Amino acid sequence: MSEEPIYRSRPGADALAPAAAERAEEVAPGIWCSPGLSNSYLLTTDDGRVIINTGMGFESQVHRANFDAVDSSPIRCIIVTQGHYDHVGGLETMRDPQTQVVAQANWRHWRDDNERLLAYRANNSAFAFSDKLANGIAAIQQRFGKRLPAQAAHSADIEVDDSLVLTVGGRAIELLATPGGETTDSMVVWLPEQQVCLCGNTFGPVFGHIPNFVTMRGDRYRDPLTTIASIERVRDLQPEVLITGHFDPIRGADRIHAELTRLRDAIAYLHDRTVDGMNAGRDVHTLMREITLPAELEVGQGYGKVSWDVRAVWENYSGWFHHRSTTELYDIGPDELNADFVELAGVDRVVERAEEHLAAGRPVKAIHLAEAVVRAEPTHTRGRHVLKTAHEKLLEASENFWESAWLTKKIEEFS
Repeated sequence: MSEEPIYRSRPGADALAPAAAERAEEVAPGIWCSPGLSNSYLLTTDDGRVIINTGMGFESQVHRANFDAVDSSPIRCIIVTQGHYDHVGGLETMRDPQTQVVAQANWRHWRDDNERLLAYRANNSAFAFSDKLANGIAAIQQRFGKRLPAQAAHSADIEVDDSLVLTVGGRAIELLATPGGETTDSMVVWLPEQQVCLCGNTFGPVFGHIPNFVTMRGDRYRDPLTTIASIERVRDLQPEVLITGHFDPIRGADRIHAELTRLRDAIAYLHDRTVDGMNAGRDVHTLMREITLPAELEVGQGYGKVSWDVRAVWENYSGWFHHRSTTELYDIGPDELNADFVELAGVDRVVERAEEHLAAGRPVKAIHLAEAVVRAEPTHTRGRHVLKTAHEKLLEASENFWESAWLTKKIEEFS
């Protein structure tokens, strides 16, 4: 009998938190972890140090202090496994005069794309992380003082196309591009002599969960077939230890192989069933409801969700026009008709129907109707009560970090 999926025994996304540890932990011989919003790692060598990821700017003093307490030799290079801010923000704090920064060759494209939409994406993710960030910053300020390092801009001295082998102080370090990770500049660090792979967030922030192929904060769509190829590239290394961007390493070649195979097969299944449904003329919402993973492909849905990925696959292939209505072609959205709809049907009747849906266990339908009422009459008491209660019902059933954060925000809004 195969082991149960590993995500059941690992912390979920709610446990993600800014750097707070007062010391680094050795997670494998010569490999030290300083945990944070994305963990930073130290590799010790006979000729200086190698850092893998640097955390956010405000976290970087924590990581530097923790690593300096282990080994104060010069930092020869910093390896960035992807361009997200929680990997590159501490570059200036970690960098010594002779330090070289190593990144995958797509780093500029990723950085420029991200900075172009900085305000948009920051605003769209604040509902999920603002409290965590505020609490984490306050705790770090108590340790290091009010002035914390600013977020560093991503830069690199050495670029990795498909692969590159570095040797630092006798350590062989192989870098492998994995563009199917969370970013197109994703890569993993392979230590062949130890059979250890440091994969950062190549498989998402919470290992064992289905990845998001597009995020709620707003990203370019990610291609599931490229993701599958990246999973296979790491799996075929046959690592004995997989050190992820968060939480404890995963140990045992058989366990790692089984987990990566399950994840690969789950992504292939939802991709193939979505494509089959598109060719059969099924609409996207029907497929979101109908496509579920078989028991043998169970993966967590605490960060991404199968139904969201079905929609992402559909829209990545098909684009914005769903062939449902002529109105999709024009610049008048359904919200602009809310006032007409409510006026014609009558506010009380619309709210009554929303309440009926809510009582019958159909909170999403209740939200559709109650939102029309509240957008037409923002202070409508019964409509706002329906929205609050419907979001509470959805929250009770939610096991997903992003979904739960959004629902919590909306409950506060309608309270």
